[in-house]
Amino acid sequence: MKSKSSYLLAAFLSVAIWGFFAIPLRNLKAFPSEEILYYRIFTSLIVIWIAILCFRRKNLLQDINYVKVAQPREKKIIFWQIIGATVLLTLNWYTFIYAVNNVSIKSGAFAYMVCPLITAFGGYLILKEKLTKIQLFSLAVALISIIMLATGSLIEVIWSIVIAALYAFYLIIQRKMQNLDKLNVLAVQITFAVILMLPFYINHHQSFPVGIWFWSHIIVIAIIFTVIPLFLSLYALIGIPSSTLGVIIYLNPIIAFTVAILYFNEKIDVHQLFSYTLLLFAVFLFNWGLIKDILTFKRK
Repeated sequence: MKSKSSYLLAAFLSVAIWGFFAIPLRNLKAFPSEEILYYRIFTSLIVIWIAILCFRRKNLLQDINYVKVAQPREKKIIFWQIIGATVLLTLNWYTFIYAVNNVSIKSGAFAYMVCPLITAFGGYLILKEKLTKIQLFSLAVALISIIMLATGSLIEVIWSIVIAALYAFYLIIQRKMQNLDKLNVLAVQITFAVILMLPFYINHHQSFPVGIWFWSHIIVIAIIFTVIPLFLSLYALIGIPSSTLGVIIYLNPIIAFTVAILYFNEKIDVHQLFSYTLLLFAVFLFNWGLIKDILTFKRK
């Protein structure tokens, strides 16, 4: 149970960190979304490979040896899983950055209300992960709260669904990759993301930014809002189902909406407040079995 609780804690931490992502993004609102994406990926690449080469070389060598002795079919599966996950993650990053800075913070937050439903049902249908009756009921409660909130702009809803679907299927692919170190997998994915984005960067970038304001925020985004939460979420998938992580993601929009209200002074009505409370109840209900087991273990 101790290990299970560590996976659950990693999932909660990753989601909580992402809930505050709108703050550094909004501070860079004057910059184009694609420029933020380029330097987020490039900086993340440097950070993650420095971390691996300094502290996790043994894990890297183990994974290299594993891939070397793997059967050709398994190597092909690993390659396409990494490529597929990289494309999904890169598109998720771009659409989220664009939505927060050009549509609304609410559209980005709403995406992570839709995402858990897609992830949970995807895990249930694709990965054959089992869901209890209570968990299915909690998803129904979450769906009701989402329908209540989806009464605003159609444009915002469409952006939210696209962002959510991209990240949901990314998580499902990651859940299937259980034999490789998660940080190494993330490093390779970011490397492929750089290769993918480099032609666009060369063709479309204007001038190299030199301001301290820009680079301080990019470094914070790369370390605190990219490498650390992504690693925590991938680590969590070792010990908990993607459906569980998917539902824990509901805490992201709750935090994000709180930031929008308290930090950015966006308005919230009683209807929305009731919907968010319903969402929080759904998260608690979905994870009740695991929470109860952890509490019982601590008492023992």
